[in-house]
Amino acid sequence: MKIYAMTDVGRKREINQDYVYVTDKPIGPFPNLLAVADGMGGHKAGDFASKYTVKVLREELEDTPLDKPEEILRNVVGIANHKLIEAASTDIKLEGMGTTLVVATVVGNTLYFANVGDSRLYVVDKQLRQITRDHSLVQEMVRMGEITAEEARNHPDKNIITRALGAEKTVDVDFFDMRLEPGSTILMCSDGLSNMVEDKKMEEIILNSDEDITWKGNTLIQEANNNGGKDNIAIILIEPFTNEVETC
Repeated sequence: MKIYAMTDVGRKREINQDYVYVTDKPIGPFPNLLAVADGMGGHKAGDFASKYTVKVLREELEDTPLDKPEEILRNVVGIANHKLIEAASTDIKLEGMGTTLVVATVVGNTLYFANVGDSRLYVVDKQLRQITRDHSLVQEMVRMGEITAEEARNHPDKNIITRALGAEKTVDVDFFDMRLEPGSTILMCSDGLSNMVEDKKMEEIILNSDEDITWKGNTLIQEANNNGGKDNIAIILIEPFTNEVETC
């Protein structure tokens, strides 16, 4: 497994509320763990929310008695949501904080992952495909046929999300599993990338076989910043069937 992971504050924000975590070492029943969290909240509350959520995930995975990936992910994400709400209730500075989350593990040839919010997971083989579904107001409008996908990109409400950890006592988690083909690349990212770089451009960069994974990751971040860098940027790129880990 070869991994690139990076966050960037972007060009408009003073605080980086995005957080990434990667390891190719076992955590509890999982042989590896990959996570992107995009925090929300005033001052540093969003920064705390994203990091704290991933911390809880790691701790709960170490001790989980469950063995089925879907049950494990639903359980640990639910616990992280509960603990995030609990933490917010003890400190007025953290009140109203929340975070998106996309979390994954690769077991053999199978990718298991879960998401809440609008941070995304794509799989890239011959083309780039978004696998997660955004939990956002404009994506609900797209699914209802009220606006087009192109209109959604520039909609004034595109940053309104309909699900997040820390928002409600119970959280609705989407869970997926899929078989990976040899040569596949996984892209996980916050909306600081997906709102700033069109899918076709991301596909073009990732499918550039002349360059390594570090160049691809750095180029994606540079492209987002060149297009305005309006938000924090978080990226994880994974080549599951190679043997090197590069975290940046």
